[in-house]
This record gives sequence, structure tokens and C-alpha cells, in this order.
Amino acid sequence: MSTLNYLLIFILAYLIGSFPTGVLMGKIFFHEDIRNFGSGNIGTTNSFRVMGPVAGSVVLIIDVLKGTLATDLPLIFHLKGPKYLLLVAGACAILGHTFSIFLKFKGGKAVATSAGVFLGYSLKFFGLCAVVFLPMLFITSYVSLSSLISIVIIFICSFWFHDIFLTTITGIMMILLFVRHRSNIKRLINHQENIVPFGLWYWYKKSHGLLKKNAKNK
Repeated sequence: MSTLNYLLIFILAYLIGSFPTGVLMGKIFFHEDIRNFGSGNIGTTNSFRVMGPVAGSVVLIIDVLKGTLATDLPLIFHLKGPKYLLLVAGACAILGHTFSIFLKFKGGKAVATSAGVFLGYSLKFFGLCAVVFLPMLFITSYVSLSSLISIVIIFICSFWFHDIFLTTITGIMMILLFVRHRSNIKRLINHQENIVPFGLWYWYKKSHGLLKKNAKNK
């Protein structure tokens, strides 16, 4: 294992993670800075809200692939070494997305990029993440709440994979997600968090006229 080669890989992984997908999508195709609209976040949820489902889907796919590509860089360059170094490369991408060098070390909340890291490291673990997160989103209709609940469940489930490095990285991701979602947590407590237009809670609020009522109160 070449220390210098891996150092270069980690730097490249950080730069890949730093790629500001949502910002570039907004500026190139909509001539607007997504950071000035909606929640101000550069990630998937705000991209859907501000630029629509097509642009939002592109941002989602690219942000997931950023994590996957960064995680698999050691394999792509045929570098030998312990498997946990894939997770280190993935963690560098998450840091890049959260603290992008192209955005003055500001960025998104790294939910999609974290999913991409899991996809690149373990397809089974990624499947577990999807099985946990998607039903949670369908039930709550809140991306932020679903992400926070899911990462706790995923962290607990990671112990069953008997991979200390996977559990460690998942734990770090959990802490990072809670820190980055501080404003979302406050809005959830104050019943001011944005809701996605599908899912059980959305349909319940819509059927009881609560969506219109909330809109008038804002």
C-alpha cells in the first residue's frame, strides 16, 4: 500500500464530493443561485422544491454517484490495501459535499452522498438503508425527519454486519447529519418544516385541510 497514492485518492475523493451539483444546475439551466431560494440548501430536497422534479432527480443521482465514485476510487486505480480505506475515501467525499472548497467550505447535508458511499462499499448495506429510509419517508412525508430517524436505525443495524469500520463511519455520519440538521430539528419542533407532496402524513394533512391552513399562517 502506497501512502502517497492513498493521500492523493483521499484528496480526489474530497474534490469529487465538493462538486456543487445543485448550485451548478441552478446557475446553468435556471440562471439562479439555489442558495437564495427555499431552504437555501444545495441538496436534493431543495433542488426538487426550487427547480422541479427533473432537475431535482438529476441532482439526486449525481450526488449519490459522487459518494459511490469516491468510495470506489481505490478499486478503480487498483490500489491494494484494507477494505476500510474505501470508507475513508467515502468519508472524504461526504466532507467535500458538506464543506465544499468550491463554496467557501459550505455545502449540503450529505444525505444523498452518504447513501452513495454505502452503495459503493456494500450493496447489502445500501439495500438496508433503502428499506429503512423509503418507508420512513412515505410515513412521515418529511425528508429531514426520515433522514434523522433512519440514520439512527441504520447505525444500530450496522452492528449486525460485524464491520467495525462500517459502524464507525456510520456513527460519524449520524453525528454529522444531526449537526447539519439543527435548523430542521428546530422547524420540526415548531411545526414549520417543509413537507414533501406525498406520503401518509401529507395525505392526512391534505384531507383535513391542514395544508391550506398552514400556508395561510406563514
